[in-house]
Amino acid sequence: MPRIVPRVVAGSLYSAFVVVLAAVAAWPVYQYWSLVVLVAVSAALATAIAVVARRRRWPGWLTAGVVAAAFLVAGVPLAVPSRVGAPADILRGVGELTTGVLLAWKDLVTVDLPVGSYRNLLVPALVVFLAGTCAMLLLSWRRDAFAYAAAPVGIAMVSFGLFFGRTTVSDDWTVGPITLYAPVETALGLATLLTSLLWLAWRTHEERFRALQRAAAFSGVRVSRRPSTADRRRTALGAGMIAVALVVVVALVPAVARGAQRDVLRAAVGPEVDLAAAVSPLAEYRALFADARADDVLFTVASQGVLPERVRLATLDSYDGETYRSGGSDSQEAGRFVRVPSELDAGPGAPVEAQVTIEGLNGIWMPTAGRLSSVDFIGARASSLADRFFYSAAASAGVETAGSGLERGDSYILHGVEPARVDLSAIDAPGEVSKGVAAPESLRTWVKKHVTGSGGGALAGLVSLLRERGYLSHGLPSAGKPALWTQSLPGYRFQPSASGHSLARIDALFTRLLERETDPRAAASGNYVAAVGDDEQFAVAVAMIARELGFPARVVVGARLTASDPDLPTCRNGACRAQDLAVWTEVESSEGEWIPVDVTPQYAQSPSLEVTRQRDPENVTEVRPDSVQAVVPPQPVQDDSGADTPPDQPAGVDLAWLWPVLRTAAIVLLIAVLALGPFLVVIGAKAVRRRARRRKGDPVVRIAGGWEEYVDAAVDAGRDAPRASTRPELADDLATPSAAELAVVADQAVFSGASLANEDAVAFWRIVDDERRRFARDRGLWRRLAATVSLRSFIRHVAPDPGARKRFAERGKRRATEPVRLTP
Repeated sequence: MPRIVPRVVAGSLYSAFVVVLAAVAAWPVYQYWSLVVLVAVSAALATAIAVVARRRRWPGWLTAGVVAAAFLVAGVPLAVPSRVGAPADILRGVGELTTGVLLAWKDLVTVDLPVGSYRNLLVPALVVFLAGTCAMLLLSWRRDAFAYAAAPVGIAMVSFGLFFGRTTVSDDWTVGPITLYAPVETALGLATLLTSLLWLAWRTHEERFRALQRAAAFSGVRVSRRPSTADRRRTALGAGMIAVALVVVVALVPAVARGAQRDVLRAAVGPEVDLAAAVSPLAEYRALFADARADDVLFTVASQGVLPERVRLATLDSYDGETYRSGGSDSQEAGRFVRVPSELDAGPGAPVEAQVTIEGLNGIWMPTAGRLSSVDFIGARASSLADRFFYSAAASAGVETAGSGLERGDSYILHGVEPARVDLSAIDAPGEVSKGVAAPESLRTWVKKHVTGSGGGALAGLVSLLRERGYLSHGLPSAGKPALWTQSLPGYRFQPSASGHSLARIDALFTRLLERETDPRAAASGNYVAAVGDDEQFAVAVAMIARELGFPARVVVGARLTASDPDLPTCRNGACRAQDLAVWTEVESSEGEWIPVDVTPQYAQSPSLEVTRQRDPENVTEVRPDSVQAVVPPQPVQDDSGADTPPDQPAGVDLAWLWPVLRTAAIVLLIAVLALGPFLVVIGAKAVRRRARRRKGDPVVRIAGGWEEYVDAAVDAGRDAPRASTRPELADDLATPSAAELAVVADQAVFSGASLANEDAVAFWRIVDDERRRFARDRGLWRRLAATVSLRSFIRHVAPDPGARKRFAERGKRRATEPVRLTP
């Protein structure tokens, strides 16, 4: 029967506990049964390899090679299960497995959680649980100081799930009057820290006891199992350090994390395109109605069942006073564009399955329907499109970054749900919201003049009134036949309108409405139509009105496949032409639902001719005399930039980055203090002791302290220094170049009674410093670090005196070969 080695048992238990903690930490990343199978199988393989490597005494390179072979053999079924099948699929799986060792780490932080068994994203977990478990076991079973490296490996394994996890902490846990913030993260960190400290403390105690056993075999001194005063002192010191660490972890770390977003790896990674810098599709909306493009089919949507009501191209949530775009500085969305795993939780709603085929559409904005749960790409570019597809669940929008974006012939199948339609007039406003850029004064005046009621009812009334008093127009007049987009509008009378959706354009829209309402001819004719434009201007105007009433709002560019209002443009038979595209506004209710609001103005009643004669033409060409005169340009209606600061005033220093950097640095520093705190305390205590000995007032006391410092440095370096030995005897045992000189000078200083000068003490300490450096040079890096944090020099002053060596010399010779007797 093989002999049970305590350090092997303790190391195995420690490794097993860390594997369990690491699996719990990684579960939120995957949340799929494949992770459980991977952890169990990889831990079993790692244990088998570690056992054989220890028994056969394999070198490190051979063990690493066997681990790599096990990774290749078991990697496809464990980490790329979708490739298990035909030999060709397995071969492709091996390729994805090997590339995943380098690339899957980056891919893992760009895919929305949970990732499940999507593509090869289980490869990082396989590396962690196979290589990490094997390394932990082999290190924890070692006899030398390298065993302590198992603790950093274990902490790194648990950190895998934390660093690649969610950007938010777990929900608060309230027990009576006590509220624990980030309880899951705190519990994982606390369990990992406590387990590592306990194993390190046990390992240190075991090594000390084994050293005493070896010494007893040669000295004849019986080793007692009963704890001594020094043992109790060490135990109390260790328990105090653990208690302080636990208090800091439980009290300080959650307080720092309270209400904060976790700075994990995925928080800094998104799609490889800057959506805020991309051209806004709303700015290109008017160009779609030019005759050259109006009848071009951009994409088609087909479904075996009922077609979805709307197809979304882009969700625009940021407005700077000039352009509405996606993901700007004042974005309303908390979500980011991330890569989609095998399936998302789309929530409740009617199931939607539709196939989209790209025709004339190009760019990064990808047509989607409802709330997406998964997408299957079809065709020659399927793999490339899947790799470069990003989706924002908060915005219900997707982007495609493969090459220059979507191309003719690209096709994919959407799976998701379409939420139930909510009546706008029945919702309530969430309350105070960030309004971003201030709305024009004309818009606020118009809202105050016409608003009735509150909540969704008030918003619905204002939107209806605005659409009634607006008039649809997609452009300026052109020579020749009517524009192509007007041919589908029976009885349409063309009215020119300018493009753009800046603050100045919106202000001009509502200024005309207010002017028409004060015109007596409007009351006489009953015609209050004065705002000429299209979805581009009216969607932005409704978004501003909604924010004035306390509703978060955003603008959506897309197309309607069906509509209850016959005056709204729709795609016929699922084929969406350029002129079928529309823009609408979405507002958020107090329940967190986003409700679409159609904003397309009517075209049945044209603006009054009196008004149009007064305002037409919009772009006046003035014939100027031949004389040159200085012309002062008129003041704009409102600065399109929406900024309160004058253009010539230099902007202040942007320090928005400072707080996240400081908070991240504080958390990293706190973790470093918790991990290195005990060692720093030991190093600091030695420095304080050395400083006190060096700066004693009496030169005799300083020389005696220098001798003690020399002996302590030797003891920390692993030398034996019995307290019963005299200084010359210790000098002979230590046998360093200056040992004899130090012993003679120290004895003369202590016993001669002669007065000494400060220079004598300084010279003595200079020799002591040289000897301390020599102790450090004679040892390797790891042993030098171990000597730096060693407690042997402190323990030797409180440990019981083993007695004179000569008294037990003969008895030690007789008992050197006898078994050690342990007293109870």
